[in-house]
Amino acid sequence: QVQPVESGGGLVQPGGSLRLSCTAPGSTSYRCLFEWHRQAAGKQRELISFIGPDGSTYYTSSVKGRFIVSKDKAADTVYLQMNSLKPEDTATYSCKTSGPSSACGYWGQGTQVTVSS
Repeated sequence: QVQPVESGGGLVQPGGSLRLSCTAPGSTSYRCLFEWHRQAAGKQRELISFIGPDGSTYYTSSVKGRFIVSKDKAADTVYLQMNSLKPEDTATYSCKTSGPSSACGYWGQGTQVTVSS
């Protein structure tokens, strides 16, 4: 079981930046894909980005050009660099592993990001 653990959330002013981390020991060995989801209050959870074991990436349109996903294979860690943050980015951000291995497919506990002046 590759259990992700997120960190890096917090309060930031509009226009600011935050970097989220998602560490999942063993994820590189199992070739897990990492997904970043977010859920704002009163809204459905949405997939905003992912990075595959081959380094392929995806961004939803609302974050494209502002967020960057990257990975450190040696550390089994994926990062979500969030720039030019807007109040509408306020949400609980969660990391999820997925892939053909049964070791993938688990959610992290989530981390709160609040963008407010």
